[in-house]
Amino acid sequence: MTHEEMKKYAQVLLRKGLNIQEKQILVIHAPVEASAFVTELAGAAYDAGASQVVLNWRSDDLTRLRYIKEGLHTFQTLPDWRRDFSLYYYRRGAAFLSLVSANPRLLNGVDTNKIVAFQKASHEALKEYSDGMMASKVTWLVAAVPSLVWAKLLFPDDTEADAFHKLETAILKAARADGPHPLQDWDIHLENLKKRRTWLTAQAFTALHYTNRAGTDLTVGLPKGHIWQGGTEESAAGIPFNANIPTEEVYSAPQYDRVDGVVCSTRPLIYRGNLIDSFRLTFKKGKVIRSHAEKGDDLLTALLDTDEGARRLGEVALIPCESPVSLSNTLYHETLLDENASCHLALGKAYPTCLAGGTAMADAELKAAGLNDSIVHADFMIGSEDLAVTGIKEGGTKVPVFINGSWAD
Repeated sequence: MTHEEMKKYAQVLLRKGLNIQEKQILVIHAPVEASAFVTELAGAAYDAGASQVVLNWRSDDLTRLRYIKEGLHTFQTLPDWRRDFSLYYYRRGAAFLSLVSANPRLLNGVDTNKIVAFQKASHEALKEYSDGMMASKVTWLVAAVPSLVWAKLLFPDDTEADAFHKLETAILKAARADGPHPLQDWDIHLENLKKRRTWLTAQAFTALHYTNRAGTDLTVGLPKGHIWQGGTEESAAGIPFNANIPTEEVYSAPQYDRVDGVVCSTRPLIYRGNLIDSFRLTFKKGKVIRSHAEKGDDLLTALLDTDEGARRLGEVALIPCESPVSLSNTLYHETLLDENASCHLALGKAYPTCLAGGTAMADAELKAAGLNDSIVHADFMIGSEDLAVTGIKEGGTKVPVFINGSWAD
């Protein structure tokens, strides 16, 4: 990115993503390759009034080396200092920014037991932190940064420099940060998302019915009092923020025990550094009773077996085919971008913010209201150009929501 492009992107992330506040702490999780942009971002955060910028660096090469060389026992517990780091800043109302780059082959060939063990250990140690994020207790954001590995994956026939430039351009476009007035562009976009989610919440659908030629024929029940989210939400302190950039979705929480039928994936799922592709799930009374993937079937089974909630849905999201990410006609191999190109569902934990009063409820109350709980939240894409989504109201009235992959209206 040029310096001017970095400045624009940093402003989008800080102003329209995190909405960083005067005297607020900013915690950045970032790959070491992104140090130049992170430096720009930190400077912009201080200029915006941040009291402190804290960095948590990571290296894919070292992560892979650790998984290959270390024994299983080292992944079964999380050191206290890792837990204390997250909780220290979380309890002080910090804003959290995670910068991600795709590397779908990162953990190829790694013992799945190590991956699952680390996931369980992290969930147990960081439950207060992760539950708080899901409930939007603090402001947080996930956004993309380019890397050479990612660039060569997407553009293998280009030189390294050309591939990297193409990826930078694609990220900025997807993030609506490539125009002359990106902050104003975001205001318009967020207002459109607000209109969609307001209409959907007002419909009070009891279920959504999905069909397409790929084989999807799925009915997803929705709990009473469900709320559609998308775009701007508020933290516990009342700070408006957007948790994902890019973001094209409006989403809600399914009722965990009212999902029936078959759903077929339309894009690969990158899960814990591995690829799961061309898979089919059969649901009965909310639970996956059969599954098969043409690629990564063992990993899909491991995901579904993580805990009881991993076989149930925690999110339903609607995104039209004409979103900027979809129109790029690129499979990014990174969920943050790919999920914004397609309607998707998520296995695992539901967002409490998708239920009236949900953020004040304990786990047992959320379950009684119909929301799923799990240590996983794995988005997978089901959108297609022929996808139809029909809303079903109490009493049986049917309302077209999506026709041919886009909004019915």
